[in-house]
Amino acid sequence: MLYNIEAAVSNFEFALSCFSVICAAIVPILTMRVTAEERKQRTDQLLYALPITTVQIIVGKYLALLAVYMIPLGMIAVYPLIFAQFGEVYLPTSYGSILALFIMGAALIALGVFISSLTDNQGFAAGIGIVVILLNDYSVSLSEYVSATAFGSTAALVIPILGLGWVFKFLTGNGNLAYAVWFALMALVAAVNFANSTVFEGLLPSIMTKLSLFDRFAGFVNGVFDLTAITYYCSVIVFFLFLSIQSLEKRRYN
Repeated sequence: MLYNIEAAVSNFEFALSCFSVICAAIVPILTMRVTAEERKQRTDQLLYALPITTVQIIVGKYLALLAVYMIPLGMIAVYPLIFAQFGEVYLPTSYGSILALFIMGAALIALGVFISSLTDNQGFAAGIGIVVILLNDYSVSLSEYVSATAFGSTAALVIPILGLGWVFKFLTGNGNLAYAVWFALMALVAAVNFANSTVFEGLLPSIMTKLSLFDRFAGFVNGVFDLTAITYYCSVIVFFLFLSIQSLEKRRYN
């Protein structure tokens, strides 16, 4: 409300554009205990003994987190109706932005659940979650500081490839497989760079723009209901919930 009063505008969706910083604080705190605390207290062994599947465990916890997340969003949804009493408010854009905020938050919560499943330290899970969300938020602007040349983009790709190799190692417990994936991806990047280095020119900013959850949200704030962004958010949800399930499965059989 303060944003709209100071700027003297009735466009409520503009206030949601700065919600990324709030998400970086709220989501990791909301998700940090969801599985990390179970592992620390050893109560996850009780979950494994129940007649439910790992999928049901993760989906149940995820839906509970979404229910908590919807409480403040339900309160926020009243604001456009209040503003409409004192000015011209385009309600489709306002509520389209709130819907997009919910789906984006659902994607971030799925990410937080996965991070929480990797450790038994909730403080560590919260810290890593904050860093990852902020990196996703500022990835587009940060990528502009990396050289747009083919060499700069190739060197920058080493970091996500290393991260992917680490995920493979953690989920499978097979270091040889992780190293094989890492060397295969590095060899692929090197081969493409050798064959046609121009492919990597300006590649990093393009990738970061496509991967950014927050950059896609900006379109909704500007009045564009982007179905591609909705599809991307849903894909992120499914992907990280799948990784969370695999993380718990690995611990169950270890």
